[in-house]
Order: sequence, then structure tokens, then C-alpha cells
Amino acid sequence: QAELVESGGGLVQAGGSLRLSCAASASTFSRYSMGWFRQAPGKEREFVAAITWNAGSSTYADSVKGRFTISRNNVENTAALQMDNLKPEDTAVYFCAACSGYGCYASLKFDLWGQGTQVTVSS
Repeated sequence: QAELVESGGGLVQAGGSLRLSCAASASTFSRYSMGWFRQAPGKEREFVAAITWNAGSSTYADSVKGRFTISRNNVENTAALQMDNLKPEDTAVYFCAACSGYGCYASLKFDLWGQGTQVTVSS
């Protein structure tokens, strides 16, 4: 069973930065598209960012464009989300996700999930 484990969450002031990391146990990580999603209290889980297995393409939610950067390291089997200029509305549990199905990146059909890490941005 593949496992994704997030780390790097915490409490920061508005305008600050955090870098989230996702470690994957699966040997097929290099062929997974990776994504980040978040869920705030009382709200549905929403898409944040995604990157293809070869890092040839990436995409972001409009709300984080210019502030967040997704990356991956296929040697270390990790994915990261660099979050700069954080805002209180970024407060949420952030989930790492992966998918391996054909076209899953384009359709954002991620089916492997980590357990989440809390990001809290104070104002």
C-alpha cells in the first residue's frame, strides 16, 4: 500500500512563508502526478496545485497563483509546496495527493491521499 506523509505545517503570521513536504513510500512515485489540496473548517476540500510526473507541467488555483510553488524530487520521492506571502484565508488542513491513472493530472482525479498537515495563518 502506498503511503503519503505530509510535514511542514505550522502557525505563521500573515505575510510569512511555509514549505510543506510530502514523502511517498511507493517505488512508483516517479510516475505519479502529485497535488496539494486543502480544506478549511466547514468547507469542501479544494484544489491548490498539481504537477505532472516528469514536472513538465504544473497548475495552480487562482487564489494561490504567484504565491505558491509546487515542486518534486523523483530521486528523494518527495513533493513540496512552497507557500509565500501567506494570508489568513490560506488557513486549512493541507493534503498531499497522488494519482497514476492516465489523464489523472488533467482531470485532477487524485486517488491517493496523505492524512494532512495543519497550516494556520494569523492576522
